[in-house]
Amino acid sequence: MNAHLGQLEPTPLWRHFRTFCDTPRPSWHEHAILSKIKAWADERGFAHERDQAGNLRIVKPATSGHENAPGVVLQAHVDMVAEADTGVDHDFEKDPIETFVEEGWLKARGTTLGADNGIGAAAGLAALEDDTLEHGPLELLLTVAEEVSLVGAANLAPRWLDGRMLLNLDTEEEGEVCIGCAGGANVTTATELAEHPLEGGLTVFRIGVHGLTGGHSGMDIHTGRASANRLLARVLHPLLPLGLRLVDYDGGRMDNAITRAAWATVALPDTAFDEATAELAELEAVFKKELAGADGQVAVGQARGDADKALSAVDTERLVRLLYALPYGVERMSSAAPGVVETSNNIGVVQVADGVFTVQIMVRSLIDSARDSLVERIATLFELAGLPATRERGYPGWTPNPKSDLLTRFVDVHERVTGGKPEVKVLHAGLECGLIGAKYPAMDMISFGPTIRGAHSPAERVDIAAVNSFYTLLRETLADLAQPRAD
Repeated sequence: MNAHLGQLEPTPLWRHFRTFCDTPRPSWHEHAILSKIKAWADERGFAHERDQAGNLRIVKPATSGHENAPGVVLQAHVDMVAEADTGVDHDFEKDPIETFVEEGWLKARGTTLGADNGIGAAAGLAALEDDTLEHGPLELLLTVAEEVSLVGAANLAPRWLDGRMLLNLDTEEEGEVCIGCAGGANVTTATELAEHPLEGGLTVFRIGVHGLTGGHSGMDIHTGRASANRLLARVLHPLLPLGLRLVDYDGGRMDNAITRAAWATVALPDTAFDEATAELAELEAVFKKELAGADGQVAVGQARGDADKALSAVDTERLVRLLYALPYGVERMSSAAPGVVETSNNIGVVQVADGVFTVQIMVRSLIDSARDSLVERIATLFELAGLPATRERGYPGWTPNPKSDLLTRFVDVHERVTGGKPEVKVLHAGLECGLIGAKYPAMDMISFGPTIRGAHSPAERVDIAAVNSFYTLLRETLADLAQPRAD
């Protein structure tokens, strides 16, 4: 599959990306792709090893004459977010990603593409096999489970990497270089609630909010895109006085993806059905007006359902009121980095199945204390509702170093290659650099990549021309770093 990728330039990069597309690799299921990469490294005689977290390190000695150049680590992650359009039957653990080209963009049919971060990983592999490139000592670090709170980087082996400089290949805008990013943490719960038989005189139906754009909960959180979990709570809340009973709820699969669709099966007294239907139609019109220009295709749907048991009215009210009260989106913009989100949260996953209420919320911030404060406030809302909350997986941000020698050299290379200086950015998204920097505090780091849109959603696409420019810039940067620095 995806043979057409062989016609794109640069050929080595796209050949490797074809392997990434043809090999299922959702988070926690990276074994198959890593096995192929290790076999490729063995064929070329590259030394490689994995740490206890499962991260893969591949080593290539310096080109002759450049052995004393500073070692460089190329870094990317091999897992991808697994999101499919409603109605698309795709098993991310078995099925390949089907790609196609449209108006200069590479896209996937009905699923996430995995350009985040398959393009970066493919670029690293292509650079290792390029025997025409002069370079110093090279290491390629391929991490696992990045899309589930940076697990691979969080558990990276210390004293394992030799390089003094790190090029993270996981940002998504041509013409930019990133020198800092937000840290993050999660609030979760998995609470078992009693289910009770449904008596007569009740109508069971499914209510859903769908048609939303979704996206990356860091890169896209400032755009005004709506969360289906946030909107569905607004739909259910006014139905509580009508005698609402919650049967199940299905909203989201990833804590770092803005939820595009959410559905709940509910029961209401037969006499309240017409009033509820009118309320849904009114709310759809409200949402379309509120979200015009951001998520104007939003829809509120309903269909008859079937169930013989549901949560109690009391537990239904607790859950719906909690979801209604939860904050979502931008909490505060940064004063230190104008135009950048400082603190935000994403209601990524909400599930009720067989009486178990599950929630995964991701909080991001450039300031650790602000992150922790919002985590505590959200957890307190759970506890006020009489539900347990777990604060977990906090990871540090990446503190910017605008005087970085690596940054200075990259800016010079960028200007020479493209004719202009890159825009230096601090991102609200979480990058692995913060965690790697905590393990390797002397490491000088930057991050850059090609233009990717719609990451973490089936709208994900990558600019093909930008990939070519990105790879040229990577090669020229490695060649420059192999040379002595002129005073």
